[in-house]
Amino acid sequence: DFYLEGPEETEPCRCLVCGHEHSKMARFCFFHRNITHNLIAMAKASGVYLALWRPDEINATKAGDLIPFLEQGLADLRADSPHFKAFNEPNGWGLYDHFVVFVEVCLVACRLYPESFVRVSR
Repeated sequence: DFYLEGPEETEPCRCLVCGHEHSKMARFCFFHRNITHNLIAMAKASGVYLALWRPDEINATKAGDLIPFLEQGLADLRADSPHFKAFNEPNGWGLYDHFVVFVEVCLVACRLYPESFVRVSR
């Protein structure tokens, strides 16, 4: 799972229905997408693995930090589709066509919300 979120709220969250105040602080989610881990080999080959699965390892905390990685990776994916289609999972759970769309959509979101915080769930 790949998330772009706002800063942590400083006020507790209050239920609009019953008024209960939740002690857990929340972040506003601007964007969320999920993709299968079966695409890790393709992600590594295209250079977007660290940006989308392990942004902390490249010190990327904000969406804007990921834009150059995603732009280059997307260009590489589009430039040599036969090479990357070789990474398709035979069971259909991890296909080039789905991954290109995933990278495209994540790039658009990063451009729309460059100051949002990146969070991943692996």
